Amino acid sequence: MTLWPKAVRSHVKTGHDREIIAAYPFRSAAPTSLWASLIDGASQDLAFAGYTNYFLWQQHPRLGARLKAKADAGARIRFLIGDPESDVTRKREEVEGVPLTVSTRIRITLDALEKMGPVRRVEARFSDQHIALSVFQFDDQMLVTPHIAALLGDESPMFHLRRLEDDGVYDRFAGHVTALWEGGRPAEL
Repeated sequence: MTLWPKAVRSHVKTGHDREIIAAYPFRSAAPTSLWASLIDGASQDLAFAGYTNYFLWQQHPRLGARLKAKADAGARIRFLIGDPESDVTRKREEVEGVPLTVSTRIRITLDALEKMGPVRRVEARFSDQHIALSVFQFDDQMLVTPHIAALLGDESPMFHLRRLEDDGVYDRFAGHVTALWEGGRPAEL
């Protein structure tokens, strides 16, 4: 015997999809306030595994100072970015064909990280393995963007996830970030 009326039962999430908080048809459709609340609310582990991550610096005032304060308070902050000199990056630039090139967008992130100065617990690594999938991790929540063909990242869909179970959707993407991080090459800041 169920206690919920049929109309309510059809809207209650069960199973693995409970980890999906929201879905956006475009990354740019997610409010900047969502990003800000996730960045500011995280205190232990932040991972920015987007190929360029450059949009973060444009959309979030004083991001460097905010991240530095988090690192000083004990948070681990990782940036996994593409290598601006790699063949993968050059090929992606050809596909996109836009004036603000992929390598330039990566260099914006590198420059912003360098301006933070050396900060313990803030690290960056290069990887070309995540060219088509961005994962942004904030403690037990994350934003995931699977990139669609020739579209830019902000034109691709995005999912907001939260960790609720072992080996669930969140853990699968977190494991992806860990594997890429371990296989990445240090980026000197």
